[in-house]
Amino acid sequence: MDPTQIPKESIMTSLRQRMLQDMQIRNLSPTTIDSYVRQVALFARHFGRSPAQLGPDEVRAYQLHLMDKNVSRSGFNQTMAALRFCYRVTLRRPGLVEHLPYGKRAKVLPVVLSQDELLTFLAAVRSPVPKMALTTMYAGGLRVSEAVALTPKNIDSARMVIHVQHGKGAKDRVVPLSKVLLDQLRQYWRARRPEHWLFPGRGAHSHYSARSLVRACHRACKVAGLSKRVTPHTMRHSFATHLLEAGTDIRVVQVLMGHTQLSTTAIYTHVQRRLVNATHSPLDLIGDLSPQS
Repeated sequence: MDPTQIPKESIMTSLRQRMLQDMQIRNLSPTTIDSYVRQVALFARHFGRSPAQLGPDEVRAYQLHLMDKNVSRSGFNQTMAALRFCYRVTLRRPGLVEHLPYGKRAKVLPVVLSQDELLTFLAAVRSPVPKMALTTMYAGGLRVSEAVALTPKNIDSARMVIHVQHGKGAKDRVVPLSKVLLDQLRQYWRARRPEHWLFPGRGAHSHYSARSLVRACHRACKVAGLSKRVTPHTMRHSFATHLLEAGTDIRVVQVLMGHTQLSTTAIYTHVQRRLVNATHSPLDLIGDLSPQS
């Protein structure tokens, strides 16, 4: 039988179960678990064999395959992280991935909306569920995975905080609950009456998906006439930048964003419009350079 014709379900069934258990034991986030399983499954399907039957030559060939497909650096690195976990932890073959390289990411500044642009953008989101989800992301600096996983119980109006559970790195944190957001959430709740998930999806027991939020952003950009490429994560970028522009201490922003390293938060210091505009070029200090007659 041609190995490429092996049903994808049979290639990784046993390995997938072991890998899932390994990740659950280590308390990896549901988003990371889904991503790792998907990437390793794609690797297995590419060769028509289980990763247990593959070695460094196949891993290298798959890296070149990803490069030929022009996979983004973040996507490339995500695949490498998944393979590292699979071989190092589940298959207990750390030597195979010891020198497995990651791709160097280009240092690109995040897209940030001005406050006027943000208001225009949110006004252009027509559907109430994505509109409220994106507003909540901006108000609390939430990741998309954190926002869609919110339940009504996570909104603590008594303490005026939002409880973010199982964030990146499986860490919980709290962020301030805006009074404006609380008023909007109450209006939204009275109109929608969400039960389990604050932002429900189409299924009876599913939450709104990250992919649907991306589509909502694309539609709103067109309606609003914005030239910037806005994604759900732009809400989080804008939250951090606007706080820093307002004079909030960077270490406070670090905690609110759930960043482990201050250097991760520091990227937003490079996109603070007010600080950039307030800084004078050395040329301004010299004055007029036109030839003297």
